[in-house]
Order: sequence, then C-alpha cells, then structure tokens
Amino acid sequence: MSQTPAASVSRRGFLTGAALAATAPGLLGADVPATTAPRKVRIGIVGGRFGLSFQFHEHPDCVVEAVAELRPERLAALQRTYRCTKGYPSLEELLKDPRVEAVFLATPAPDHCRHALLCLAAGKHVLSAVPAAMTLEECHDLASAVRKTGLTYMMGETSVWQQSTISARKFHEEGRFGRLYYVESEYHHPGLETLYFENGRRTWRHGLPPMHYPTHCTAHLIGVTRERLTEVTCHGWGDDHPIVKDNAYGNPFWNETALFRTDRGNSMRVAIWWRGAQKGGERARYFGDKMSFYFSDPTGAGGPTLVHSRTTSVEKDSGGFDRASQVLEKYAQPEWWKTDLLPEPLRHNSGHEGSHTFITHEFVDSLVRGRKPFVDIDEALAYTVPGMIAHQSALKGGQSLKIPTITG
Repeated sequence: MSQTPAASVSRRGFLTGAALAATAPGLLGADVPATTAPRKVRIGIVGGRFGLSFQFHEHPDCVVEAVAELRPERLAALQRTYRCTKGYPSLEELLKDPRVEAVFLATPAPDHCRHALLCLAAGKHVLSAVPAAMTLEECHDLASAVRKTGLTYMMGETSVWQQSTISARKFHEEGRFGRLYYVESEYHHPGLETLYFENGRRTWRHGLPPMHYPTHCTAHLIGVTRERLTEVTCHGWGDDHPIVKDNAYGNPFWNETALFRTDRGNSMRVAIWWRGAQKGGERARYFGDKMSFYFSDPTGAGGPTLVHSRTTSVEKDSGGFDRASQVLEKYAQPEWWKTDLLPEPLRHNSGHEGSHTFITHEFVDSLVRGRKPFVDIDEALAYTVPGMIAHQSALKGGQSLKIPTITG
C-alpha cells in the first residue's frame, strides 16, 4: 500500500488540525495538534495483559505512579513495561494510593462497570477498556456515578483512532461524503476459542454474545458523525458446538448481524462474527451521495479506496443501460500517528492499527486540560447499548426493537 507522508497531508485537501478545531470542536475532539501541558497526570494501570500495550510512560504529561494485577508474574510484567517500582496486588489496594489520580482499567469485560464504580467512588478518573458495561442496569449505574462525581470517564475504543477512521472523520467534517446515508462495519475474529479457557477453566469470553462486544463496529459510525443508533433488527447464527449450547450467558450464537436505524434516518449494518471462513479484522465502508470510502479489502487485494459520483457523465452497465459514471481512486492512507496530532514521543505505530498512542494521548490530554474526552460517558454508552438490544433482537428471531438512551 502506498503511504502519504505526514508532510504532504495538507496538499491532499485536508484542513489543518487547528482549522478543524475552530470549525467543529465538539465533533473532532482530539484530532487537533498536540501541545505540552503545564502539569503531569499520575496514573495507575490495572490489568497485566491488555494493559501492557499502551504508552503512558512515554507521554510527556503523564507519570505511571503505580500498577496493579492479581497474578504476580503479570504484575512484574507491568512494572517492567512501565518502569514502575510501585506494584499492588489488586485494584482495591491501588485505589488507596493518594498519589494516583486516574486509573486505566485493562481488566476483563464483565468487571469494567464494577471496577469503574470503585474508581469513581475513590475519587479517581477512569479510562476503561471496552465495552463500558454488560447490562442496561450497569449502564444506568455507571452514567449516574459519572454525573454524580463530576469525574472524567473515557472508554478506550480502538476503532475511533484507526488510521482510516481518522480519515473518514475528516472527510465527513469537510462534507466530502455529501449525505452519508449508510455505513457498514465488520468485526470478524475467528479462532477466539483459544481464549475461552485458561488453565482448564472457562474465561469470561466463553460463549460471549457477539453483540455484547459491539464497540469496535458502532464506533465506525458514531465516532465519525456522532449519530445515535435508535432501532435495530438482528439475526444470529449458531450450531451444535458445546460452547454455544452451554455458557454463562445463555447465548446460542457464534455470529450476529444487525441492521440499525439512526436518529438521522440513516442505516448501519454491523456484523460481529466469531466463527467461520472469514478474514479477521475491524473494517468499515462509508457510502455517501457524493463520495464513498472503503477500508482495505480483507483479501489484501486492494488498499483503501474512494468512490466518486460523477453525475455529469454516464457509463454503460452490464445490461447495456446508462448510469452515472463512478470513479475509483486508490487512497494513500496517511499514517496519522506520524503527525502533530500526537506528542513527538508517541509518534510511532501501536496496537489496533495505530490507535493505542491516540487513546493514551486523548485520556491524558483531557485531564490536563480539563476537557471532555472524545469518548466520554455519553459516547461510551452510545457505542455499547445498541449491541445489548441487538442481541435481544436476535434472541427474539430478528424482532425490531427500540434502543434506549441511558441517562444518569
């Protein structure tokens, strides 16, 4: 795939970060140049697996004050990674540390809400791995606690800061899509069974409903346009495998596919599949009346592509009929992590298609500047809740269901 050098981004017609901030600060949030802040955030990191893959120790405005993990070998790995001498055997012990002002929760998904509530009750700001919660009741509890405490809550959704999603966000802000009437997103992850057991025991992933892990997909729309998903019909597929016959969730599905309606009358298709002959990854396609944008083809046959509508010229279709001609353009995807959207020490590639450095910076920067993070509590629940309702729809044979808005 050809790459657009950071220095040439402006020549491709993009607005600069400063101009974007002036035109739509509420939409683009962190897509503005990074600058050094006058103080440092003291953060605690909890979870010695996923928690190892972030860059808080590299951020000029952050100090890793402490780490915590139940398992000694993982605690030691956290301390090595973040060069931190202070290690605790549990989240509860870490929360007693008065020097820790914020916590990154890289803990198992079913614990996210409970752990976030503990942090908020202890007066700590929270960055949580996805999803925000597992039930509607938890969503209500979390929203209420965030609003009651006035503390910062952010969800670290990687798809928001995939390099192609940043491009889509900029295209949308510039109006290049025209009316963006349909988005489709796929999170395909075959082979997850290897994570369903550990030391012979079932993990939290064993039998997890696909739509209970929706944020890698819903972020592809909501993180670009700020639309809300309001209605859904969803269908699931399962087989006779023991995992979907017996699990703690009562979930009979390996794969779930949903069609959502948005509050702007647009549509979104989400396909979250754990099993089958499929190429893994998180990818999206955006369809507008002026321009469309496809992420890289899952077969590897093609890179990101733009499709331009040309209503002033015509071409013949396969039946010999006239239609408006469509022009394909190979898109040289900028590596946004090389640009001034990040502090210089974080301008390197990172996990989940370059997103981890952006998540690191967005949380730290929101705290030192006293602003809302891009994926605050309202956004986090807007990404999370639709999946819960979609799973209910699948259990009811595809019944169309309304999606509630969660408030504290």
